[in-house]
Amino acid sequence: MSAAGDVPDGRPDRAARPDRTARRAARLVRWYPRAWRARYGEEFTELLLADIRERPRSAARTLDVARGGAVARLAGAGLCGFGVRDAAAPDVGGHVRASLSSLGCCLAVFLAFGAALSSQLTIGWQWSPTASTQAAIATVVTSAMMLALLALGCAAAVPVLCSVAVRAVGSRGRGLAVPSAVLIAATSVLIIGGRHFGNGWPGTGGHHGLVPAGLSAFEWATSLSVSAYWAHPGALAAFPAAELAWMAVSPLALAAAVTAAATLVRRTELPPRLLVFEARLGAVACAAMAVFLGGCSCWVATGGQRSLFHAGLIDVVAVAVMALALAVAQQAARTARLGLRLGPGLGGN
Repeated sequence: MSAAGDVPDGRPDRAARPDRTARRAARLVRWYPRAWRARYGEEFTELLLADIRERPRSAARTLDVARGGAVARLAGAGLCGFGVRDAAAPDVGGHVRASLSSLGCCLAVFLAFGAALSSQLTIGWQWSPTASTQAAIATVVTSAMMLALLALGCAAAVPVLCSVAVRAVGSRGRGLAVPSAVLIAATSVLIIGGRHFGNGWPGTGGHHGLVPAGLSAFEWATSLSVSAYWAHPGALAAFPAAELAWMAVSPLALAAAVTAAATLVRRTELPPRLLVFEARLGAVACAAMAVFLGGCSCWVATGGQRSLFHAGLIDVVAVAVMALALAVAQQAARTARLGLRLGPGLGGN
């Protein structure tokens, strides 16, 4: 007598195949974001089940689903199209906020790596102001653009934080308490740690720099984690334990602060005029990022010749990451402007 689940000839029961088919369909549907699955997941799963039964193996189907899921996730991040909302009344304002959140995240990544490059150039200027022309140009450009980006960041953050505070004290502040607390805590860690470890800034005692010494020291301290020493454990072990801990904690604090800020922007219904203002600041920030990247690329391309620091692999990687962050930021800025033009009451015609 055959065992349960087996046919008389001993082969596995084909009744188990529908379960495997359903699992395959469920895995494919996970390519799409949660909002998309909540609205279309059930219907799409049925279509996938029918297609899998007809074509058990199809690389084209998998690639098509992956492409569609990637597009849906990009739309949810405000980088293309519109997210999943009521088709008759899309939440254009929410999509613009998503675009601005992505732009802000890209700016944070750009500044994290840009600060490391700018610190090298600033320290080199402090101790060797007669460096090569490329290093001098890169130092001037990055210093000016770093100050401009910091000013733009403050100009963008202040009105948003005011809007968050107004809604946080009212009935419309649901879902804002936790990200607000995380933002305050993470920012406090960055400020306190940056101020403390900035006391060890190597530029102290050098010539007069282009950027105030306090700001240069803070910039250096908050970018310590972007270091080639991670690839040299022996040399890294010689660092003080507190500095090693800061190198590990500071990027986590930055990531927490950026994530919390992006969450607040996406959850807060910002006034249309503020969205227009933020989008314009974003476009200006992208231009400043492009100039900053050009200055860094000029220095890295020459290998940092005749300067205190020589450009290495970590600097090449930093430039590559900054270029990617700039490309994504520009796409987010374009998508935000498109939403503002199309959205009634959001500055469009």
